[in-house]
Amino acid sequence: MNTEALEVLQQYWGYDTFRPMQEEIISAAADGQDVLAILPTGGGKSVCFQIPALMHEGIALVVTPLIALMKDQVQNLEARGIKALAIHAGMERREVELLLGNAAYGDFKFLYVSPERLGTSLFRSWLPVLPVSYIVVDEAHCISQWGYDFRPDYLEISELRKVTDAPVIALTATATPRVAEDIMDKLAFRERLLLKGGFERPNLSYIVRSCEDKSGQLLDICRGVAGSGIVYMRHRRRCEEVASFLSANGIEASWYHAGLGTAVRSERQEAWKRGAIRVMVCTNAFGMGIDKPDVRFVVHMGLPESPESYFQEAGRAGRDGLRSYAVLLWNGTDVRRLRQLQEVSFPSLEYIADIYQKLHIFFGIPYEAGAGRQLKFDLDAFARHFGLKSPSVHYALKYLERAEHLTFSEDVEITTQVGILVDRNALYDIDLPDPAMVGLLEVLMRSYSGIFSYPVPIREEAVAAACGMPVPRLRQLLYRTSLEHVIKYIPGDRCSVVFLHHNRLMPGNVDLQKEKYAFLLENAKARADAIIEYASQTPLCRSRWLLSYFGQEESEDCGNCDVCRTRRSADQRIRNWWTEHPEASLEDFRTWCADPSHGMPEDSLARYRKMMDNGTL
Repeated sequence: MNTEALEVLQQYWGYDTFRPMQEEIISAAADGQDVLAILPTGGGKSVCFQIPALMHEGIALVVTPLIALMKDQVQNLEARGIKALAIHAGMERREVELLLGNAAYGDFKFLYVSPERLGTSLFRSWLPVLPVSYIVVDEAHCISQWGYDFRPDYLEISELRKVTDAPVIALTATATPRVAEDIMDKLAFRERLLLKGGFERPNLSYIVRSCEDKSGQLLDICRGVAGSGIVYMRHRRRCEEVASFLSANGIEASWYHAGLGTAVRSERQEAWKRGAIRVMVCTNAFGMGIDKPDVRFVVHMGLPESPESYFQEAGRAGRDGLRSYAVLLWNGTDVRRLRQLQEVSFPSLEYIADIYQKLHIFFGIPYEAGAGRQLKFDLDAFARHFGLKSPSVHYALKYLERAEHLTFSEDVEITTQVGILVDRNALYDIDLPDPAMVGLLEVLMRSYSGIFSYPVPIREEAVAAACGMPVPRLRQLLYRTSLEHVIKYIPGDRCSVVFLHHNRLMPGNVDLQKEKYAFLLENAKARADAIIEYASQTPLCRSRWLLSYFGQEESEDCGNCDVCRTRRSADQRIRNWWTEHPEASLEDFRTWCADPSHGMPEDSLARYRKMMDNGTL
C-alpha cells in the first residue's frame, strides 16, 4: 500500500481505504507512468488524479469538456483547502490571462481547462511557463474517432506532450477495448498501461420493458420508486410534454435541454440537485459531471444510440450504493427510428461535399479565401435557403468536422461585446442625452483595455453592478448609447458557430477521407445493432451483457435485473410444481411446460429442456 497516498486520502477526504482499483491507478501515476483508467460511473475517478497531483510539485492540467464538473470540482477542492482554477468558454481574455498568471506563478494545484482553450494562442503562449505536474484527460473516450462521442478539440491534447513531458492520467467510464487502444495511441503513451475496474453495479437493477404506453409506465415508476430521478428523451420537443404530463399527475418535474438559456439551465439543475425538482426530463445534455449520489431511478424513454451512452447515463443512478433502477422503455417504433437515424447520420459523401460548397456560397466566400473565419450559423435558415432538411445538414457538418475542414459548435454562448467609437480625448466633448451614459462610459473605460481599438467582451453583471443598475436596464442603456454612434454594441447571444480551418477548396479537391467514412458508418451500425440486441434479448442477465460488451468476460448474474428476476420466478414455480407433483414423470413436466397458459419464459423452457435431455434436472 502507498502510505503517502493513503495519508493524503485521510487528510483531505477523511477516508481510511481506497475504492477498488484507485490505489493501483494512483501508484502508477505517482511513479510517473502514463495510465488509462477505466472506471464505472461513480467509481471515484477524480481521486485517481487528485491524490497524485497533491503528492507532487507543480499544477495538474485537467482537460474536461464539462463546465458544470469544473465548477463543482473547483468548489469541492477549495472546500478541502486545496487551491484550484478553471478556464472555460465564455471568459474574457483579461480574466483568462489573470488565471493563467496565477496558475504559472501561484501555489495552485489544479488548473481545469476546456478542450477548445488548448488550441488558442493565448493558452499556448503561457504553456511553457506552467509548472505542469500531470496532464489529466477526463472523458478520455472523446479523443477517439472510433468512439461514440468524438470531440475534435480533444486532438489538441497531444500537442501538450510536445511542450511538457508530464505524465498523462486519462480517465473514462465507457471505452471498448478498441477505443481504449485508440486513446493511448492518440495521447502518445510512452508505455501502454490500462487499468480497468470492475463494471459491476450490484446496487443497480437494469430493467427493460417493451411497451406501447410509455407514459403510463413512466408514471408507475415515478409513483413506485421514492426519490429523485432522470428521464432521458431523444428529442427536445418531447421533454416539456413529458414533464408537463408528470406535473399534471402530481410529480414535481421540470425539463432541460441545450436549447434553454444558460441561466435557466443552471437554475433548474440546481433546483434538481437540492430536491426542489424531483424528476428532470431531459436530453443527454443533462447529467454530465453532476455528482448527485441519491438518484434512485434513470428512465430512457426510447432506445439510446449506443450501449456506451446508455451505460454512462444509466450509471448516474445509485452512486450512493443504495438500491436504484435503470429502466429502458422501448417498442418497435424505436427500432425503426434508430435505423432511420443511422441513414440520416451518414449522408452520402457527394451530399457532404455539396454542403461544403453551399456553406461558402451562403456566406459569400470565394475560392482560396475564408481560412480562420468564424461564422455565426443558423442551421434552419441555411436549410430553408437551399431547400434542404436540417438533420441531414447537421450531420454533414459534423462529418466535415471529423474530416478536419471546419469546427461546428452548437449552442455556443457568445458574450456581449462593446467598442468605443469616439476618440478618448473627444469623448468628453460629446453632449449625451442621458447622464447614465457618461457613467457607463467611465465604467467601460476603467474596466476594459483595448476598448477604443476594437469591441471587447464585457461581463454584463459586473458592469451593471458598477453602474448601479440591473442587467436589463444596462442592455437598454447600451443600445441607446449605440444609437448615438458613441459605441459599437454587439449583444450576447446563443447560437451555432462554424470555424473554417482553411481557404475554400475547388469542387473535387475536398478530401472527405472515404476510408474513415466507411469505418465510422460500420461502427455506428454495430453500436445500433448492439443496443437493439440489449433491449430485445432475453436469456442473458442485463448486467452480464453490458459487462461483456465492454470487454469484461468474467462476471456472474446480477440477480436484480428483469431477466434474473423472471428466471428466479420461473425457477421457483418449477420447484413448486415438483413439490406439488412428487410422483410426476419427465413427460408430465414437459407437458406442463409446453402449456402456454403457464406463461413460462422461453429461455427458462430452453434451459429445462436441456437439463431434461442431459438427465441433470
